[in-house]
Amino acid sequence: MYAVIRAGGKQYRVAPGDVIRVEKVNGTDGRVEFSDVLAVSPEAGSVVPAGSGATVTGEVVEQGRGDKILVFHFKRKKQYKKLRGHRQDFTAVRITEVAFGGQSFKAPELPKKEKKVKPAHEGAEDVKASARPGKTAKKAAHKKPAAKKAAKAKKK
Repeated sequence: MYAVIRAGGKQYRVAPGDVIRVEKVNGTDGRVEFSDVLAVSPEAGSVVPAGSGATVTGEVVEQGRGDKILVFHFKRKKQYKKLRGHRQDFTAVRITEVAFGGQSFKAPELPKKEKKVKPAHEGAEDVKASARPGKTAKKAAHKKPAAKKAAKAKKK
């Protein structure tokens, strides 16, 4: 099941559960509804032009700015150079439902993320004081593997 929608002057082929980046959508409370649906495919291999009854809904995942694009204007032999940068605003939307002709196709619910809680460390060692004031000593994290030690011992 998929639908073709128009958003921000572009067309997108979406299915329930897809995440798309559209032009920035202002003033939403976390939900976005696309009423400009061009076509719907309720079954594999069939495409139906959508009328006014088809809607696609989604939830805002994130809003941000895309990568920088450099625009460089240059005219040879005229000492003309102009460099401009541009970053396009976007809204990432996760498609939650496609409704058409009394049917509704919904995306599966995402599992909620649990916050990781660091347990209190029992029996933690005291850190040695460093010779330099205001600094703490660090333990040596890099140790040679046992195979290298054995090879080095054979050479001697």
